[in-house]
Amino acid sequence: MGTEIIVGLDIGTTKIACFIGVRGENDRVKILGFGKTESLGVEHGMVKGITQAAESVRRAVEEASEQAGVDVEEVWVGIAGQHIKSRPSQGVVMIPSDHELIEQEDVDRLTNEQYNTMLEPGEEIIHIFPQQYYVDNEALSRDIPPVGVAGKVLKADFHMVTGNVQNLQAIKMAVQRAGLKIKGVVLEPVASAKAVLDDSDRDAGVAMVDIGGGTTDIAIFHDGIIRHTSVLPLAGNAITNDIREGCNILKKQAESLKVKFGSCLVQAVSENDVISIPGIRSQAPREIYVKTLAGIINARTKMIMEQVDYEIKLSGFAKKLIAGVVLTGGGAQLKNIKDLCELITTTDTRIGIPNEHLEPDSVSYKELMHPMYATGIGLVLFGLEQAERNADDEEVATGIKTKRKSEHVDIFADLSDIPEPKPETKVEKPEPKDEKKPKHPKDETFGNAVSRFFNKVFNEGIDE
Repeated sequence: MGTEIIVGLDIGTTKIACFIGVRGENDRVKILGFGKTESLGVEHGMVKGITQAAESVRRAVEEASEQAGVDVEEVWVGIAGQHIKSRPSQGVVMIPSDHELIEQEDVDRLTNEQYNTMLEPGEEIIHIFPQQYYVDNEALSRDIPPVGVAGKVLKADFHMVTGNVQNLQAIKMAVQRAGLKIKGVVLEPVASAKAVLDDSDRDAGVAMVDIGGGTTDIAIFHDGIIRHTSVLPLAGNAITNDIREGCNILKKQAESLKVKFGSCLVQAVSENDVISIPGIRSQAPREIYVKTLAGIINARTKMIMEQVDYEIKLSGFAKKLIAGVVLTGGGAQLKNIKDLCELITTTDTRIGIPNEHLEPDSVSYKELMHPMYATGIGLVLFGLEQAERNADDEEVATGIKTKRKSEHVDIFADLSDIPEPKPETKVEKPEPKDEKKPKHPKDETFGNAVSRFFNKVFNEGIDE
């Protein structure tokens, strides 16, 4: 078992969870401490109320720290929200004349130059993922790394993920007010993929869809490389709000109905089953047909899955997902959501839980074996891999100690000193190479989506 202790902090819309872990046997992660609290001050994955969020972070970290018996100073934080954007990028460098073969410093120089890319005002780079390397304009096979190849010109395609500086600053302030430092920031679908996917999934081609409370995060892999990322501003809370408005009940009651009796397929529930909801104070109990509830859930989840299908087609890898779609996150617990996803995407789908990468002797093991904890466990796995990579880079080679620049860059290093970007730095996002751009699902309000269902069921006499 490794000795490096990593702390992952999942700042979600509905919960804030802290995970303290170390490397266990068979490359799994052993969770030493786990803490969870209600998320306050967070909307759609973005920190709005800094003081409230800081208090929630502090409570979750204190709970995990006490259970693990370790003091927490630094954390790896997951980030999501509709401010997250992705775009392709390309770079090229000349190989110095004194390099007979391409060296690691040449590859690092090519990657690091991407951080000088002109961005839209207020954006900051979070991740840069290499897609394809070229040496003297010839593409390299994915099995042949550029280091050790003879050539004079090294070029590469990249997938770049950016976030809004103000939202990044809000996360930093909330974590700092909780008495902690940020070790690194990780895009939440990237972290979740660490927990629910393996190498065979990434090689075969897979779309990982994390349905949280405020956002639905997507990461698409092929040939072992992350190819496409996206964050949708619709998720579990939207479904709960639809139930609350459609049934005219409290939000807490709506959430309970969704989890206990909800279904994503109307045809999978009985025509006559009725749920009785206690009235407020002296009011009479309210009766709701299970089929009515399923119709409300179906309208919203169908909308979410249509946008997921759009992103999969937009990536250009829709026909290359041999491993299909993996649903995870709290929203993946909805009944029949796997079947609905398969109907809309016409792709094999499974529910992803962090069982393959979690040590059985972890604390709260049975509780953690749930899709909603994929991001937090993935953050610990990401941090462990980063720590091990840095340790390898510091090993002595040929009598000289060398350190390769980590793929993770501290985006908070000079955040307070970032100058106001100039308007001319704006770069238009290129369209996908495929000329037939998939049609985007139309935005549909709750009233339009659900009223059609109510008209239908009432006309059919369901409420008789």
